[in-house]
Amino acid sequence: MTSFFERNRGDLAARGIDPSRLPPGQYYTDRFPVLHAGIVPKIDTATWDFTVGGLIGASLRLDFDEFRSQPTTKITADIHCVTKWSKFDTEWEGVPTTAILERVEPDPTATHVLVRAEHGFTANLPLDDFARAGNLFAWRYGGEELEPDHGGPLRLVVPHLYFWKSVKWVRGFDLLDHDEPGFWERNGYHMYGDPFREQRYWGD
Repeated sequence: MTSFFERNRGDLAARGIDPSRLPPGQYYTDRFPVLHAGIVPKIDTATWDFTVGGLIGASLRLDFDEFRSQPTTKITADIHCVTKWSKFDTEWEGVPTTAILERVEPDPTATHVLVRAEHGFTANLPLDDFARAGNLFAWRYGGEELEPDHGGPLRLVVPHLYFWKSVKWVRGFDLLDHDEPGFWERNGYHMYGDPFREQRYWGD
């Protein structure tokens, strides 16, 4: 008897979709499940701001309108949740992470990023991964405003890592000269989170 995961991969092949796009231990879905800890925050865009600190040459604080006035780009990417679902060809629009980094002039000693969000949530990434082409601070998904359940008004999108690294309700980040675990990492999730290496939890 074939497993659910084997049947799911077979369904992809039958639809003409390359099953190699699906990381090990994942299943494909057309849905976009909503998963997060705690409640969805009620965000007042009149008082919302986005700040960058740490090892930078130029401090940055943007209010909601200032952030939204920046040039945007669009990406189409596969996303992979640590809870084992994957969704292909998701469409996002927002400000590239590289555009923000250029404005703050990272110090040469900076190696990692700690992303900050509502409710005190954080997530860590190596600076090189944060700065990859295709990473966005996004406020549009599928051509529509990003819904609060999915991280609106602003969400980091880092498609090549498990999706908990794509922090919902993001409010800024700090550049560090060391790796520092974020909220989920302190609670047992992997420090890096490569879906194709199944780096879900400590020890993976």
